[in-house]
Amino acid sequence: MARRRKRYPSDTSDEQWALIETLLPAPGSGGRPEKHPRRDVVDAILYVVRAGCSWRALPADFPPWQTVYWYFNRWEQQRVTEKILPIVRRQLRAAEPAFRS
Repeated sequence: MARRRKRYPSDTSDEQWALIETLLPAPGSGGRPEKHPRRDVVDAILYVVRAGCSWRALPADFPPWQTVYWYFNRWEQQRVTEKILPIVRRQLRAAEPAFRS
C-alpha cells in the first residue's frame, strides 16, 4: 500500500497524522483488508472540507471518491470527528504563543 506524495495545503503533516491516527477506529476484523492508506483517506476528506468541492471532484491522486465518502460517512456515524476535534483543538491552543496586549 504505497502512500501518495504530499501535494496540497490540506494534507496532514507527520505530527498531525501521529495524533489523528491513534484516534481513528481500528480496522474491522475479517473481511477484505483496507486497500488505501488511511492517511490518504483523511487527506482526501480534509481536501473536500478545505476546497469546498464535491466528493466527485477529488483529484485523481486521492483514493476513489466513493471510498473516501464511505470512510467519511462511517466515521461520522461513529462520531469520530467529535472525538478528534477537542484533542486537536487542545494541541493547537497549547502550541500557540500566549496573547499579549
